[in-house]
Amino acid sequence: MSCNCQTTTAFIPLDEIDDMRGWEPSPSLPRLIAAEPREGFRVWVKFDDGEEGEVDYSDIPRDGVFAVWNDPEFFKQVRISEEFKCLEWPGELDFCPDATYMRLTGKTVWELMPKTRKYLENAGTV
Repeated sequence: MSCNCQTTTAFIPLDEIDDMRGWEPSPSLPRLIAAEPREGFRVWVKFDDGEEGEVDYSDIPRDGVFAVWNDPEFFKQVRISEEFKCLEWPGELDFCPDATYMRLTGKTVWELMPKTRKYLENAGTV
């Protein structure tokens, strides 16, 4: 299984892609260390920086790849990926730890990953 971490990889210049072999989560990003399913499409999470609480996924449309969430028992199968430390469900459905952290804390991508802004500015999109 691979973490679909578009939040962190979408802005990396193509000439740096080779450096992603053997990818590991950035040591500067908080690491997801605990997760427990809750009612109402919520997951209680805890990060290694002490942040913890419930993350609400009820706004995610339950169609397409997320149609499996229409079964509450499936949603309860959430776990932390051993390889990427992201929330994952069977069938390669996952949420990156950075996206989960931003949902939990309300922080923006700029606050969590300030170097991302540099890549966007270089691309002329900011």
